[in-house]
Amino acid sequence: MSAVPLSQYRSHPHVARRRAAYGLMVASGFAGLGYQIVWTQQCALWLGHESAAILAVIAAFFGGLAVGALVFGPRIHRSSHPGRWYAACEATMAIWSVSLALLLAPVSHALLDLTGVQPAPAWQWAVAFFGTFFVLLPATAAMGATLPAMERVMAKLGRTGDRIAGLYACNTLGAVLGVLVAAFWLVPEFGLARTAGVCAVLNVLCAAAALGLWSNEMVAATATPASSVRRRQNRSLVLLSITGLLGIGYEVLVVRVLSQVAEDTVYTFAMLLAVYLVGTALGAAAYQRRFAEAGRPAIRSRLLCLQAAACLLGTGTLWAGEDVRNLVTAGLGPGMASALSAEAALALIAFLPPTMVMGALFSHLCIEARSAHHSFGRALGFNTLGAAAAPLLFGVVLVPALGPKVALLLVAAAYLALALPRMLPTLAFWVPAGAALAVAAFAPALAFIDLPEGGRVLSYRDGIAAAVSVVEDAAGVARLRINNRQQEGSSATLHADARQALLPLLLHPAPKRALFLGLGTGVTANTAARDPTLQVDAVELLPEVIAASAHFTGSLESGSPEDRPRVMAADARRFARTTRERYDVVVADNYHPARSGTGSLYTVEHFRAVRKLLTAHGVFCQWLPLHQLDLDSLRSIVQAFLAVNPRGWATLATNSLETPVLGLIAGGDGEGFDRAQLMERLASTRLPQRLADFGIADEFGLLGGFVAGPSALTRFAGSAPANTDDRPIVSYRAPRITYAPDSLPQDRLFALLHELALEPGDLLSAGSDAAWSKRLAAYWVARDRFLEAGRGVRPSNDVRRMLSQVREPLLAALRTSPDFRPAYDPLLQMAVALARTDTAGALSLLTELQQLQPARSEAAQASAGLRAKTP
Repeated sequence: MSAVPLSQYRSHPHVARRRAAYGLMVASGFAGLGYQIVWTQQCALWLGHESAAILAVIAAFFGGLAVGALVFGPRIHRSSHPGRWYAACEATMAIWSVSLALLLAPVSHALLDLTGVQPAPAWQWAVAFFGTFFVLLPATAAMGATLPAMERVMAKLGRTGDRIAGLYACNTLGAVLGVLVAAFWLVPEFGLARTAGVCAVLNVLCAAAALGLWSNEMVAATATPASSVRRRQNRSLVLLSITGLLGIGYEVLVVRVLSQVAEDTVYTFAMLLAVYLVGTALGAAAYQRRFAEAGRPAIRSRLLCLQAAACLLGTGTLWAGEDVRNLVTAGLGPGMASALSAEAALALIAFLPPTMVMGALFSHLCIEARSAHHSFGRALGFNTLGAAAAPLLFGVVLVPALGPKVALLLVAAAYLALALPRMLPTLAFWVPAGAALAVAAFAPALAFIDLPEGGRVLSYRDGIAAAVSVVEDAAGVARLRINNRQQEGSSATLHADARQALLPLLLHPAPKRALFLGLGTGVTANTAARDPTLQVDAVELLPEVIAASAHFTGSLESGSPEDRPRVMAADARRFARTTRERYDVVVADNYHPARSGTGSLYTVEHFRAVRKLLTAHGVFCQWLPLHQLDLDSLRSIVQAFLAVNPRGWATLATNSLETPVLGLIAGGDGEGFDRAQLMERLASTRLPQRLADFGIADEFGLLGGFVAGPSALTRFAGSAPANTDDRPIVSYRAPRITYAPDSLPQDRLFALLHELALEPGDLLSAGSDAAWSKRLAAYWVARDRFLEAGRGVRPSNDVRRMLSQVREPLLAALRTSPDFRPAYDPLLQMAVALARTDTAGALSLLTELQQLQPARSEAAQASAGLRAKTP
């Protein structure tokens, strides 16, 4: 920002001083919350989930502010040169933020090692909160001293309330701009380190402006009151601490609830935080205009009751969250702007009234503290000290124990308790008190579950990081959801989930140990564990998902615990970086790329850590959900994958058009696959169920899904920037297709296939049989035609109608490749079904199948049986 000209400062000292101070507070607030966005993303790299990072960074942020305000605030209060203190604080923030950007890698490694592979919850959260606190402390402590320093700079101007509320409002306004600009422009465009650099430059400019304006100007030092006076007048400090705890507690709880209604992306948190800050700034500004004078107990008590009422009002709107979201999106139409507007509307109705009162209440309590001879730094320190405890108390303890509804009611009840006994005989107390009791008695839990008609809830758990539910529809299909938005699988996808385990496992000649990163329904890992020769480990971040997986894996688990996977509640990134175990096969789940924290599982750094887990000839498979991913984000993921695995391939998990899943495969030697070795592997695999039941009857079924080799993937990635820890492109780009889908999953699949190419020589080892390689190439052509034919198919229970749609396309695929069983098997099944009503039609179809594939006996047997039954 530009400094006020010195000549103007001397001509109009009061006006210029106020403008300069307010301007610096805006710039400083911008930098401070810009750092918070950056630090949240960076801390998620070792904390594992963005919601955990949000809690830890909020706690560290306010804890550091408290240290700065309490340690340096009294010294600033006694100093005659507060301008120099302010400049020093801004310079410290700049220096530490730059240092932290440079030291991020070793700091992250140290914290990962300290946390351990599979820590106890108490230890994990202790390291998360205290580790983050100490890492950020130099910068956050400096932030905590800036507002008290600027308040002292303005000591000669106006009333105490005027300058405190005004500075707080301007600082918060800058924070709003910092959140929005960092989240929506700086980080996506320039990355985390450069965004921190921009904020550091702002800090340096603020320091230089402060030195130019106030370095030599002296402010009369204020004596510290006697300890006996302070002891008698500490009520305001206690209230500041408790209201800080309750205010941030309310924020933590509402963010947690709205994650089940909003899309829960990086933009969601930025939007919620921006509205929270706007409300507090408006409240402080309104208080400055009307009540900026020595605080009166009557005003404080009324504000506390008003705060309780506003929190109850905000809590009440949460039950209407889905209706509000749908109403806004319906009114504005499809598009990312519409979806973001809906999230802004959710934030406004839940946050704006309570936060406006919070801004006014904070300003009022600071004035009361000042009247009680406490410095502004001390008042700010006690308020932020209470705020620092809120994420741990509300986010980690109360939500899992009591649920969001009860925790939010406790916030309102606590505000009312603070207004006692003065407000006890008034309606201002009993109206919100009665409303709280009514909500407690009659309102349902704040749990959002999309329940289909005739369906039922099998399980629901509120965890620290997310709410996990299992819902069964009227047809008996169970679905696992995280925060009611992210589907982790269903009982209808067991076949596809099993293939995601078998395909990479069968590509390894003799795997002994396998690791699955991400559990989901548990079907993938449990399918692998059914091989008695294989030791299977699985890592899942959310304990609630581990518990819910029992609804899907019961039929796969044998009676022996040794035949089940060893499931560990741990972060996949942290496990990959810290474990000393080595695996023959590593399979990474198809994490939803737009959800908070998951983009970091598709980075160069994570792929490099996974590579180190593999044995000499190990196989790594990263599954990617094309139905939740745009092609531009996919290019960045492929670029990151190739940076670590230049000899990689791509395969389809199934032939699904609705939920296509792409797998990136990295072989241990990168030299291709040997047919004889694959055939031996298929023959020696020991599973209770036949591989043919999963569509892997032969080597064609195993290799038939491959769509690209190293050269094709390199061409596809092109010049796309790789997704890295510093430049989390996927986290910021992938949400766009979630907010505003611009195409169907099948459209993206065909667009991808048109850009890819594969020759047998790209996949097979040198010296492979030429005739067999030609058959494999024909199989791939038949597969693409099969997929293309599926575009126009309308599913029907009428066999004749269905057969009229698919008969010729499937027969054409078989003519291209008689080995292509995905076309042969459904035609055979329809012929058998058709025989009940049309014997001649069934025999005609069976005859065609025999002619196209005479080596198979199924069609001949069905035809013979049908003729035997025909008179």
